[in-house]
Amino acid sequence: MPDQNQERLATDLGAAVGVLMRRLRAASPQGELSPTQRSVIARIDADGPATTAALARAELVRPQSMRMTVGALEDMGVLARSPHPTDGRQVVFSLTEEGRRLLKAARQAKQNWLAVTIAERLTPEEQRTLTAATALIRRLTQE
Repeated sequence: MPDQNQERLATDLGAAVGVLMRRLRAASPQGELSPTQRSVIARIDADGPATTAALARAELVRPQSMRMTVGALEDMGVLARSPHPTDGRQVVFSLTEEGRRLLKAARQAKQNWLAVTIAERLTPEEQRTLTAATALIRRLTQE
């Protein structure tokens, strides 16, 4: 059972990570995309083409909601549909060149913002502390 200090640390860490994630999203040129749309793009990039149903399961949303999400991304030219390789009743969605460009630009903008912010706001000693903390956060997130 966690003690009071550990509970406070968990609260503070969760809040700090939340603020960091919001700042990273704000640094991204994907401002016109919803968090779900950004997540779908990243998932397809990592896992490859997927059906609407598979994306809905992975993102923990209803298939109807995912149909709207992928439809909007398709309208924006970020996703393209093609026939499912083994089931002619289904389609799969994959990233277009525009989708890959958008994802790359977003990732680069986030990384640039964070690198500049670290360089400008943290002393060398604080940067070493952050390096150690990053390793600890990785350990917390391992399964």
